[in-house]
Amino acid sequence: MAAAAAAAPGALGTLQAGRARLVAACCARLGPGWRLSGSWTVPRVDPAIWARGWTHAAVGAAWRRGYSSEVKTEDELRVRYLEEENRGIVVLGINRAYAKNSLSTNLIKMLSKAVDALKSDKKVRTIIVRSEVPGIFCAGADLKERVKMNSSEVGPFVSKIRAVINEIANLPVPTIAAIDGLALGGGLELALACDIRVAASSAKMGLVETKLAIIPGGGGTQRLPRAIGMSLAKELIFSARVLDGQAAKAVGLISHVLEQNQEGDAAYRKALDLAREFLPQGPVAMRVAKLAINQGMEVDLITGLAIEEACYAQTIPTKDRLEGLLAFKEKRTPRYKGE
Repeated sequence: MAAAAAAAPGALGTLQAGRARLVAACCARLGPGWRLSGSWTVPRVDPAIWARGWTHAAVGAAWRRGYSSEVKTEDELRVRYLEEENRGIVVLGINRAYAKNSLSTNLIKMLSKAVDALKSDKKVRTIIVRSEVPGIFCAGADLKERVKMNSSEVGPFVSKIRAVINEIANLPVPTIAAIDGLALGGGLELALACDIRVAASSAKMGLVETKLAIIPGGGGTQRLPRAIGMSLAKELIFSARVLDGQAAKAVGLISHVLEQNQEGDAAYRKALDLAREFLPQGPVAMRVAKLAINQGMEVDLITGLAIEEACYAQTIPTKDRLEGLLAFKEKRTPRYKGE
């Protein structure tokens, strides 16, 4: 008994040290400089970390489905900064109509490049992932390209898809998948990497890889159980079942389901409404809230609460927090700057 009692403090110290490392790693993802007062510490942040970004390239004043500024015009991926009352919202539009928006080597490179630029842009507040092709979100991996690969090439290619999807999951701002059509295999895995999923009732969603004698390789075996529970996720993957929007809502795969409109963009319009709801909130708070939730869900409750404490501490010295208090006192809308 005495030996066990003597060992307990050491075990507790090891557990606490492990939690400290997890919290420090969590804070480090905010950039070099987030620090929590007290026993949990990491270096202070350089405010310039939030200021890096890419130059906006305004192209005319055309308005189409909420777009007014186009940053990139490559055929397969269009990245647009919205303007006016939608300023701060960025739309990633997949545009491979001839291949049902399937994930090709080129598209993966373009997604990676776009995400790399967006993740450090302070002006970005919310990102919407959608399709520019009616009736299709993303049909998964490009199997016509895949069939030309030899066995040694398949693994590295799938790893690239998984890496890009992970990059999207790790974006610091809220992300919304607008599913207005078919989302199968890697297409659904892409949507699962987003914080919020909305879909038209006519959309079709499923991880269908077992039909091809493979398994989901873009994070589906991990993110689907986290989204809807392990037992149901196994059922859907084992059966390669495809769900429509209503069924997907019923199992918790998506947050909102809409009747499709004549334009075929009901999910996108709902995603835009949600993004507008996010815009007025404090930018730093939004980023650390997402980080606290994401990291906290992967650990035990005590460690998760420590992560929350670490993240909350980062909002205390911000100018935005003081602006929020002042706006409340003066009964006006706060003007946050992300500082």
